Amino acid sequence: MNENNMHYDASDIQVLEGLEAVRKRPGMYIGTTDVKGLHHLVWEIVDNSIDEALAGYCKNIEIIINKDNSVTVKDDGRGIPVGIHPKTKISTVETVYTVLHAGGKFGGGGYKVSGGLHGVGASVVNALSKWVNVTVYKDGKIYEVRFENGGKTVQGLTVVGDCDPSRTGTTVTFKPDSDIFDTDIFDYSTLKTRTRELAFLNKGLRLTLRDDRDLEDTTGETFIYEGGISEYVKFINKGKTPIHDEIIHLEGEEDNIVFEVAMQYTADENTRIYSFVNNINTHDGGTHEEGVRRALTRIINNYARKVNLLKEKDEALSGDDVKEGLTMIVSCKHPNPQFEGQTKGRLGNSEVRKLADNVFSEGFERFLLENPEKARIIVEKSMLAARARIAAKKARELTRRKTDLDVVNFGGKLVDCKEKDPSVCEIFLVEGDSAGGSAIKGRNSMTQAILPLRGKILNVEKARLDRALANEEIRTIITAFGTGIGQEFNLSKLRYDKIIIMTDADVDGSHIRVLLLTLFYRFFRPIVEAGHVYAAQPPLFCIKHGKTIKYVLNEEERDDYISKLNNTKYEITRMKGLGEMDAEELNETTMDIDKRILRRITVDDIIQADAVFNKLMGEEVEPRREFIEQNAVYAENLDI
Repeated sequence: MNENNMHYDASDIQVLEGLEAVRKRPGMYIGTTDVKGLHHLVWEIVDNSIDEALAGYCKNIEIIINKDNSVTVKDDGRGIPVGIHPKTKISTVETVYTVLHAGGKFGGGGYKVSGGLHGVGASVVNALSKWVNVTVYKDGKIYEVRFENGGKTVQGLTVVGDCDPSRTGTTVTFKPDSDIFDTDIFDYSTLKTRTRELAFLNKGLRLTLRDDRDLEDTTGETFIYEGGISEYVKFINKGKTPIHDEIIHLEGEEDNIVFEVAMQYTADENTRIYSFVNNINTHDGGTHEEGVRRALTRIINNYARKVNLLKEKDEALSGDDVKEGLTMIVSCKHPNPQFEGQTKGRLGNSEVRKLADNVFSEGFERFLLENPEKARIIVEKSMLAARARIAAKKARELTRRKTDLDVVNFGGKLVDCKEKDPSVCEIFLVEGDSAGGSAIKGRNSMTQAILPLRGKILNVEKARLDRALANEEIRTIITAFGTGIGQEFNLSKLRYDKIIIMTDADVDGSHIRVLLLTLFYRFFRPIVEAGHVYAAQPPLFCIKHGKTIKYVLNEEERDDYISKLNNTKYEITRMKGLGEMDAEELNETTMDIDKRILRRITVDDIIQADAVFNKLMGEEVEPRREFIEQNAVYAENLDI
């Protein structure tokens, strides 16, 4: 044991004062310091304005990306209190922005419902910014305070002018610290998606987003939805075919807990249920979602038996049957939400389950009884799903792997690796037998498995599970992964840490990649969400000069590399397809873990991802045509 490490006393304990702890460990407060964490700063400030709206004091919120890439958030709420705080002996505005856990959300009566980080948000944004300006309009006065260098007050709260006594609100402008974040460039589309979502979730609240970096657009976009989450369902179902016209909207309140559901069935097979608590997307569900799901299954089964659509001897409709084709938004506003997990992904309040069940049961049962024709369409769709589920169960039996030997010899396709520890294993899904042959020869046989795919797999966006399971290529993939599918899916049984899609850099290769991603997103979503899916990046060009060989991914890299050769003679070759590369070439450019480039496939926004898959791969042609027309100008390297 090293004697230098034996000394351990009070002097070894580091005490971080003020906001130092946030700058030292930013991930503890905002999750990450990548682009996602950067945008999280905006929502911490916007959440404070939303809390004013939830309390009934704010009707307008404006978000502006400034030319210097700082962000301004304006609201017409009550304005942060400006008096001297009795405990800190400084202005309340400074207290909120410089003291962790200082806010109006800890039982002081400031807010009944809150979606922010309970007073942490403002001070965290301050700690992680180069500078922050806060302007408060209150009592006919304009107050300002400025912080710099990670939250240090450089100008205390000062009256800088007068305003109309009726004007109230808070304006916050902050510039993220580029020393903290991987990037400090805000993405307009990311901000737009969340701003629109907040407008849907807060009926009648006007949110405006403007990008002052765009000299052509000085007006921005305004989002306001008087129909609230019912309009959200309508928005999600754009381009889909509803099987009943109106949006079913149900709501109720108990003990200051406001519960709300909007839903509509569509003709497709995909289920879209998204839940929120105090505007926070609960990706992993929770008691509010459980109450609704439980009631939905019970009410449809009861109604089906009551009107003799389902006989007593028949098997009951399952939860998956009654959810097929359903688009639903579940929203709960709770004065004291208890979230499970650091990311607030799941609601844990047990009392919400009963409230959700009661509100949904009463309202949905009434809708079915009052609308017998629409009720019959919904039940018949669920019964059709049940028949497909039974057929899929039979087909699923074919995908169950009994031994490792069965997998190795499954259809004679999968060439497995020797290593049995999934954490170091990876599988390449390779386009075509030819490329598969080169990949088998060029792989590291200890850790790399190869599964050649013959042609294009079935588009599962247009197919039920039973039809998908009848497809030989899909069955092979399911068997190789080892996780099972549907209700039997178990992520812990995944046999490979990396699932790598390796296709040509042409139109056909892109199509095969999208078909595989559609399969993974619809049937293996936890694999995608856990970060196990990658796309290989075969190079587009090979540049030779002297004895040096350089592979580059695109024209931009090619031109940049050539510009640095200083008139050295060089030769450029456009790379062949994967099937035309020999084993050594394929290994060096695309498979060698020390040289290759992989692109991890992630899902940052489930609702947006669902819409993209539906638009690109779904039954409706018109939305896809519009997408192609709008984005054709960005297409490059088309093989036509």
